[in-house]
Amino acid sequence: MAPDPDLHALLRSLRVWDVDALPAFDPSTAPAAPLPLFTAWLAEAVAAGQPEPHTMSLATADEHGLPDVRTVMLHGADEEHGWSFASHRGSRKGRQLAARPYAALGFYWPAQGRQVRVRGPVSTAPPEAAQADLHARSTGALAAALTGSQSEPLASLADLTAASEAAWARAERHPGTPAPTWTLYRLRPDEVEFFQGDARRRHVRLVYRREEDRWRRGLLWP
Repeated sequence: MAPDPDLHALLRSLRVWDVDALPAFDPSTAPAAPLPLFTAWLAEAVAAGQPEPHTMSLATADEHGLPDVRTVMLHGADEEHGWSFASHRGSRKGRQLAARPYAALGFYWPAQGRQVRVRGPVSTAPPEAAQADLHARSTGALAAALTGSQSEPLASLADLTAASEAAWARAERHPGTPAPTWTLYRLRPDEVEFFQGDARRRHVRLVYRREEDRWRRGLLWP
């Protein structure tokens, strides 16, 4: 049996942004609103080979104010509604968003030393929009939604296998099957921050803050 690794030695051995060069970022050239810059950075992360650049951390809080975080997938973004993601309304995140409809998102693209942080109030899309979003995705996504019971206690992996196999069969036979609890959430940001890492630790942080219907930009110390 191999000895347990030394956690602190392992952490000290790791390097950040182990790439040939990080891109430059001149905040004076940034657009007036954050979404065009986010779209450009996402496209550049894809071109740089960043794995799963559309995944993000979603932070919420429960009714007592205790924080929670998990990784979810970005389903879309637009100027009217903001950034969107989906889940069952009875899941832990769904219950937390019902109690406290405010959240934060975090994107991290180490291939380019970049982060994007988004936070703001969260609303739910109409049910028909949630179902259209779900049925535009893969058979596996529909099967996962039909498996249901997200965040509930699970007695055994055998129970999960049986429920999943039944859901896959249903999704393949009836690809238009609705998942009634599936909910599309929309975060309309109050604040969006763009972080560009620098090898000499002179990181550039550009923040957009919404003031009524306008965006105001500013820089932050790293």
